[in-house]
Amino acid sequence: MAINIQMPALSPTMEEGTLSKWLVKEGDSVSSGDLLAEIETDKATMEFEAVDEGIIGKILVAEGTDNVKVGTVIAVLVEEGEDVPADGEAKAAPKADATPEKKAETASAPKQEPEVAKAAPAPAAPASASSGDRVKASPLARRIAADAGIDLAAVSGTGPNGRIVKADLEGVKPGSTAPQPAATPSAAPAPSAPAPAPMAAQDFGIPHEIEKLSNMRKTIARRLTESKQQVPHIYLTVDIRLDALLKLRGELNKALESSGVKLSVNDMLIKALAKALLLVPKCNVQFAGDQLLKFTRADISVAVSIEGGLITPIITDAGAKSISAISTQMKDLATRAKDGKLKPEEFTGGTASLSNMGMMGIKQFEAVINPPQAMIMAIGAGEKRPYIIDDALGIATVMSATGSFDHRAIDGADGAELMKVFKELVEAPLGLVA
Repeated sequence: MAINIQMPALSPTMEEGTLSKWLVKEGDSVSSGDLLAEIETDKATMEFEAVDEGIIGKILVAEGTDNVKVGTVIAVLVEEGEDVPADGEAKAAPKADATPEKKAETASAPKQEPEVAKAAPAPAAPASASSGDRVKASPLARRIAADAGIDLAAVSGTGPNGRIVKADLEGVKPGSTAPQPAATPSAAPAPSAPAPAPMAAQDFGIPHEIEKLSNMRKTIARRLTESKQQVPHIYLTVDIRLDALLKLRGELNKALESSGVKLSVNDMLIKALAKALLLVPKCNVQFAGDQLLKFTRADISVAVSIEGGLITPIITDAGAKSISAISTQMKDLATRAKDGKLKPEEFTGGTASLSNMGMMGIKQFEAVINPPQAMIMAIGAGEKRPYIIDDALGIATVMSATGSFDHRAIDGADGAELMKVFKELVEAPLGLVA
């Protein structure tokens, strides 16, 4: 039976994408897990893999096509010897009650006007993804389930032929049998004001060239505009002495030299922020209308600059990881981020963010919160400054760190406490390795 291959949602915020490149051609045989295409999402250019096996019968969307809506049929998969449907797309399977007997019964029954409006029927349950002892699931769904400890046999699939796909696992907790609904406010939110029309380009005769915005740049523009318009930011800055942390880093790197691990200051700051969030849980939260999500672990999103934009790979449960483990994972994530090889679950989520521009000589800055997170730490450059040490003027290596907080979820006093604890952890860094 012919199967439609649809434009996938490769990130939770993706509504459309660019089909950058086909990695198969018509007539090619594919198996589950084979790479089909490269798709530019609102986050990065990612590889799209096959869910079912078969033969690429027809490609309906040419490579290089922009603004392809999620759910659009981009190709048709057929079985050996099967013809491609005349109109290109595969037909949806008929409903279970559309039998000849049922049709005849409906046709012979006299038409009656209902006396009262009837309630809408309940939606049918999704098809089971189990077939005997074998669970039908995409390779990506299997990886996510394995990492999260989810029993796929207890999950209903909504993909082709009842196959479990990534979307079916969203909200499923280890050991649970059905997705948990996302927390929603009890009262309907007030309608938001219409977004202002983008400013028209103004040509004053200055020589220029026009560059088309990538999907990533469009998304960055939209999300940061929404953040500054909808999230009331409060900024808190502390100066932090780095001498003890730099000394400890040198000692740790000397001890780790034989293992090939080299810690950066940023690795140690990721650990410090994660630990500070666990010590000040009032800041490890997320605003959700009339509810507040309080997280019990600290997942730190780390800003990484890539060609054409910015992406934030996540160090999961950073508070429980050693600094060497954070360093190894961060190097891997940053490398794959620059190559566009991150998986959606590696840059989606996070409880707070860290953005470090110190390596570029930036002394201090105020970062924009990455919704739905409630805080981001902005790290400036460490530099030699006059500093009071033991009531005497001396010279110390000092950096400025600025926390941006969502004032709907975090009070100023709580944000100040987090900054104080973060400063103490960096200035007495043995607590990071204890």
